[in-house]
Amino acid sequence: MLNRFFLTVSLALMLLPGSICSAQNQSGQALTPDAPYHAQKQDPVSHNVEFSIVVTPPYHCKVLKVWVPVPQTDVAQEIQESQFSTFPNDVKPQINREPVYGNRFAYFEFHDPQGAQIITHSFKAKVWNLDWQVNPKSVETVEKWPDSFASYLKPQSLNQEQKFQQVIQQIAAGPKNASMPLMNAMNWIDQNLAYDHINASLKADANHAFTQRRGHCSDYHGLCATMGRALGYPTRVTYGLALYPKNSPSHCKMEAFLPPYGWVSFDLSETQKLVKKIRTSQDLSASQKVTLTAAARKRTLSGFRENSWLLLTKGTDYELVPKASQPVRVVRTAYVEADGEALPDPDPANGKKREFSWMTSHRYTADKPFKKPFKDLTTLTVD
Repeated sequence: MLNRFFLTVSLALMLLPGSICSAQNQSGQALTPDAPYHAQKQDPVSHNVEFSIVVTPPYHCKVLKVWVPVPQTDVAQEIQESQFSTFPNDVKPQINREPVYGNRFAYFEFHDPQGAQIITHSFKAKVWNLDWQVNPKSVETVEKWPDSFASYLKPQSLNQEQKFQQVIQQIAAGPKNASMPLMNAMNWIDQNLAYDHINASLKADANHAFTQRRGHCSDYHGLCATMGRALGYPTRVTYGLALYPKNSPSHCKMEAFLPPYGWVSFDLSETQKLVKKIRTSQDLSASQKVTLTAAARKRTLSGFRENSWLLLTKGTDYELVPKASQPVRVVRTAYVEADGEALPDPDPANGKKREFSWMTSHRYTADKPFKKPFKDLTTLTVD
């Protein structure tokens, strides 16, 4: 049922205004999910990163397995001097790449661990602000996506399929002058989801977001990714580190492949929180609130990624290498198993939690001061 609906919506989207492209875009660029980012790079910041994972295995655990994502160098970030160490047991990691999305992981195996085990990853990361300046009218419609995009086009199965289809139909119809239904999906999420770090899946679960209408960053972007795919856009959830002290060090975003821009990054949850901060401010006038709200939304819908966020993993639902007991939905900062049983992800931003089977500790040192775009209003460009 969902596949038939997906095909119907995809065919409808082909009739929207805009250019039609096949295996190449108008510029002759090949359509491939391995394409590098095409965005303006600005204001690089170099960060010294010390990131530790402290795992407390269950009593009498025989084998403790830990997969730690390893950030990679690309157009947006440069990684140098990557080193792993463990304490108290000295374990050397295997570095492997999973085959679906190309994520790299350091794999550790502790035998008969006695007490907590600490894994520390030290490295240097140079990160840029990325600004795509997407013009929706310039986004080209793809007649047939190459097979290499298959894993980016399969929507997550939803429990409330009929209701979801109704929402997708409304989004696809959208305003009469809209040339990009994906933007309508983002607006729907902004209007219908509430940020909640307690009632959250931690798994980029579109089901949770759609049924509960609340969640944290991964729920926003998991739902947006599924909506985008149902509308015919390749999408992927991305997880990374916020490179400044905070209770929960990981943060999720979403990317959509929009020719001729390629992969474009969007952050819906942080933008919604920033807009709420603007609207509830006691220091801003009514006109300032309107202007700044418009600027925040424009920046997000144009595609933006900050120099204080480091990409760790891309994609959802894949097998780790070596294989874990089950495929992973996402990996935030680590995936841990004790005797073949997955240990739950910690959520230190949830003030009601008191017990964690593992936790992270981190220290970041930047080469210069930097602004946090989703907290600092001076980073917004006002027309």
